[in-house]
Amino acid sequence: MNAMGMSAALDGAGAQRAVQKADEQVLVRQAQAGNRPAFEELVRRYDRDVLRLALNMVRGTEDARDLYQEIFLKVYRNLSRFRFECSFYTWIYRVATNVCLDHLRRKNTRKEEQAPPPADSESAGPDFFDRQVEQRAAANPERRFLGQELGRHINAALDGLSPRERMVFELKHYEGLRLRVIGDMLGTSEETVKNSLFRATRKLRASLDGVR
Repeated sequence: MNAMGMSAALDGAGAQRAVQKADEQVLVRQAQAGNRPAFEELVRRYDRDVLRLALNMVRGTEDARDLYQEIFLKVYRNLSRFRFECSFYTWIYRVATNVCLDHLRRKNTRKEEQAPPPADSESAGPDFFDRQVEQRAAANPERRFLGQELGRHINAALDGLSPRERMVFELKHYEGLRLRVIGDMLGTSEETVKNSLFRATRKLRASLDGVR
């Protein structure tokens, strides 16, 4: 493709994104006015992204479904508050991350109230990475080769992070988002996100040191 053709292709891609954004704004305004099919179309556009985030944050598929439903219920209830000051994508992810953070904080609180099940319990369900390997493979292909034992080590290491560190790590490495975007979603600065990611990475390296 020559320079002129490439320029035309880029212009076409930009025009298509602009049309999609305008179309989405129309859908949001219609949904805010009570148009049910418009809201269902918005859900359809983002349901996989939201479910993937929920699956990455919890081990049980039932918990992930509960989070998914809670997220879209909050989106529905708070849609009138969306003022188009950011993209709808950023806003819906902001709702999703807040719900997931609340879940992680509640889980951390419950840790002191009940002992975790033995790692080698025969009654334990399938390992989280075994169940979700296909979802994570796209963002981190080498995960497909992890065995159950290493998967348990990684799960334990992730559980050792604070809720915010866990969220930042997931959004960066599994969702592939830029630090500035993560900061917008979490309502904080890019520098704060960078510091959280640094602490998360350092903790994970320390927890996994010597694991083969």
